[in-house]
Amino acid sequence: MTTPLPEDRIRAELRSARSAETPDAEWRSFEVRFDAEFPRLQSLFHRIYGPDADAELVQVVLDAARSWQERPADLKDIDASRAMAPEWFQSNRMLGGVCYVDLYAGDLSGVRERIPYFRELGLTYLHLMPLFLAPEANSDGGYAVSSYRDVDPRLGTMDDLADLARELREEGIALVVDFIFNHTSNEHEWARRAVAGDPDYADFYWIYPDRELPDAYERTVREIFPDDHPGSFVQLEDGRWIWATFYSFQWDLNYRNPRVFRAMAGEMLYLANQGIDIIRMDAVAFIWKQLGTPCESLPEAHLLLQAFNAVCRLAAPSLLFKSEAIVHPDEVVQYVDPDECRLSYNPLQMALIWNSLATRDASLLAQALERRHDLPDGTAWVNYVRSHDDIGWTFSDEDAAELGIDGHDHRRFLNAFYVDRFPDSFARGVPFQDNPRTGDCRISGTTASLAGLEAGDGAAVARILLAHSIILSTGGIPLLYLGDEVGQLNDYSYVDDPAKAGDSRWVGRPAYPAERYATRTDPATGAGALFTGLSGLIGVRKRTPEFTGGRLVPFHTHNPHVLGYQRPGLLDGEDSTVVVFANVADTHQVVASTTLSGLPRTAVDLIGGGVVRLDTALTLEPYGVRWLRV
Repeated sequence: MTTPLPEDRIRAELRSARSAETPDAEWRSFEVRFDAEFPRLQSLFHRIYGPDADAELVQVVLDAARSWQERPADLKDIDASRAMAPEWFQSNRMLGGVCYVDLYAGDLSGVRERIPYFRELGLTYLHLMPLFLAPEANSDGGYAVSSYRDVDPRLGTMDDLADLARELREEGIALVVDFIFNHTSNEHEWARRAVAGDPDYADFYWIYPDRELPDAYERTVREIFPDDHPGSFVQLEDGRWIWATFYSFQWDLNYRNPRVFRAMAGEMLYLANQGIDIIRMDAVAFIWKQLGTPCESLPEAHLLLQAFNAVCRLAAPSLLFKSEAIVHPDEVVQYVDPDECRLSYNPLQMALIWNSLATRDASLLAQALERRHDLPDGTAWVNYVRSHDDIGWTFSDEDAAELGIDGHDHRRFLNAFYVDRFPDSFARGVPFQDNPRTGDCRISGTTASLAGLEAGDGAAVARILLAHSIILSTGGIPLLYLGDEVGQLNDYSYVDDPAKAGDSRWVGRPAYPAERYATRTDPATGAGALFTGLSGLIGVRKRTPEFTGGRLVPFHTHNPHVLGYQRPGLLDGEDSTVVVFANVADTHQVVASTTLSGLPRTAVDLIGGGVVRLDTALTLEPYGVRWLRV
């Protein structure tokens, strides 16, 4: 049995990493964090790899020490300021935007030119979709990374990215990028060297000489993209087999090898030193493989995230992790923890907003807000109406059954509704991974096309505003897919591009809608009506301190068409509560006076202005929203 390295030896190694130019105060700050984080990091490393990996752990710590000393002074200032306000991301003034650099702005210089608009909209968080070097033909929208240290040259350089991060930071906007955590492109240097037999990289991926172990793993592992390849392995030209959970050109990293941990930690710290504030941890559920299991959301996946978190606390202490786990709701929340991912996408809320609009019934969403909204202290949801990806119906069948809903049948209905295969549907979505035999698919499309604007439905703008009012008021960081705020429509031209034609998700990734932005200040236009209404909601949110944090208290409206919840907080140091009502139906709906009887007799209407009486029934117009301070 190997004896763990004594801490004094590790400290001696650490001192050797100190640069002569590093001031005493800065080095001491690193040592303080080492004292706090190293015991946890070593414990996690031993649980994952055993004490035999201590030599690699020492190298991880030395890499962290060097990275900290190289960290620019302005980023160290951010580290210090956020240490004093660790829940800065919980503010009611937070507003996120997400876009593809090339589609929205051409390149990184174009993004910089859009900063005045970001200020106009009120952004404090900007997520740039994958922008690192990737094969032109087999990029999966940038998620097949060939280098974590090189920007796609069509978009700019790493220096351009660092300059953009600095300018955004000066404007109070945090920069978010994707960290493709589970896999690399088959063109990554590590992949090339692994396939070539380089002993330093031979175990960076899961490569087998025959089908014996691939067959054994595939007995319990589900297929993710069966249209691309069966199972989870693809065959190399020399006859060997390599693990590829997603597309055949995306090869899974072998985190059982501690050298992979060290290598990925180095890439992460490099990005942090370019000025990245938040990294989206892509496909975190798949990172650990264990024979005889589904190889999803295994305990070691969480241990790995905690260990990466501890490394970043050493060398980039203000960097935040955001989880991307589109799995069962019970599994999503397992990744949300101050020691793991402080932020997480909220796929359940997103799916149930669309469910509510299709059914005109808010019951499933109200149930989810009551049961599945709470998170640990120091963490937050990232709430969104739609993303760059498809919409999957991720609600729990058990939750649905309590409301008399058969999950399988209901998903089939939602799929049919949102691809306009259901009578009187307002939606114009496009199926993704469609299976006509089973009726199973997921849904692609822009918010406007899914909500009825493409179909010319007169209630489309109201639906879009209602959907966004929910993400703006439930607690956490609201995230807009940029362009949706002016009602961009589906882009069907993707079918003419051979590299995209087989992936219908591109229908929801249109280029910058210049004409719609040009009319955003004219409320007489569709774009203007939407932009004016959404800007108004954003402004109210920023003036409503009760929307700080994530605490939410249910409010049962006793009307299935009307969603209700309460946001308790502080106003000028005093307890205060905002009660939210949202009518998801296309008819007028009433909340009875008896239901309101537990509230004060009057409330301030934060959106419409004036005072609202609550000692009588409250009537909401179709798709009407009320934010009432009581």
